[in-house]
Amino acid sequence: MTRARGLPAPRTAGEMLGMARAFLERKEIAEARLEAELLVAHALETDRLGLFMQLDRPLEGTDVDVARDLLVRRGRREPVAYITGRREFYGRSFEVRPGVLIPRPESELLVDLARERCPRPDGKRAADLGCGSGCLAVTLALELPGLAVSAFDLSDAALDCTRRNAERLGVAIALTGGDGLAAVEAAVAAGGAFDLVLSNPPYVRSEERDDLAPEVRDHEPPEALFAPDSDADYWVRELVARARSLVRPGGAVLVELGADQGPRAARLAADAGLSAALHRDLAGIERVLELSVEDGAARDAG
Repeated sequence: MTRARGLPAPRTAGEMLGMARAFLERKEIAEARLEAELLVAHALETDRLGLFMQLDRPLEGTDVDVARDLLVRRGRREPVAYITGRREFYGRSFEVRPGVLIPRPESELLVDLARERCPRPDGKRAADLGCGSGCLAVTLALELPGLAVSAFDLSDAALDCTRRNAERLGVAIALTGGDGLAAVEAAVAAGGAFDLVLSNPPYVRSEERDDLAPEVRDHEPPEALFAPDSDADYWVRELVARARSLVRPGGAVLVELGADQGPRAARLAADAGLSAALHRDLAGIERVLELSVEDGAARDAG
C-alpha cells in the first residue's frame, strides 16, 4: 500500500483492498485477506459488507492516506482490534483499546456453559473476575436477562471499557475495582454468594513470553497475560480453595485454562473434594474447568 517505485495510488475501494491484501501478505500476516477487509472498511468508515457493496467507490486522497496509516501500523504487528477499536465476541461488536485484553473466540465457551448452567436466571447473581473489555459480563447480561452481573478488575482501563460496552449495548453491570478475589469476597460478604463465577485469568508463564506472537507479547497488557510468580495454576488454585465460599450450593465456577492446564486443574479440584469437569473448545483443547458447588446433603450422600 504505497506509491513507492512508481506504483500508482488505488483509484477505487476494490483496488485499495487488493493492494492492502498484498501488503499484508508481504508482511506475513496470517489472515491477510480478512484483516485487509477489516482495515480498509474501517478506513472508509463502513463494515465488511458495506465495503463489498461499494468496491467501485472512487477514493479521495484522504481515504488512501488513512488506509495507508492503518496498514503500516498492522505491518508493525499492532493488533487489528487496537487499530480499529473493535472486536467481535458472541456475535456482537465490543470496544477494545490498548491496555485491555482483546477478547478471544475460545472464551465464548464460558458463555455457552453459563447459559447451560443457568437456564432460569431471574433473581440469580453472577460475577466476572478480571472483566477486561467486559465481553463476558456484558454478554452474560444480554444472553441471560434477569441475571444480576457484577464485573471485577484491578485495571481502571478495563473497568471503563466494560462500562462503555455495557452502556452501548444497553445493559446494567455492577462494576468494582479491587485486587482480585478480595474484591469478590467483599461483594459476597455484602450481598451473599454468587450463583455463577466466571474468570479468564492470566495463565501464561513469564518464561513463555518469547513464544507469544508479537501482537500479544508487545501490545496486550502483561498483567492480563502473565500468571503471578510465573505460576500458571495460581488462579485455578485460588478459585478452587474459595469456590464453596464464593458460590451458593448448586452454583458453579467456570475458569478458562491454558492449553496444557486441564489435567493439573482437575487434580486440584479433586484434592479439594470438588466435583469438576473439563470442557473442550472447538480446537479440542481442554479450555474450561467447571467447578460444581454441591449442598452439604449432596456431599454427605456422595
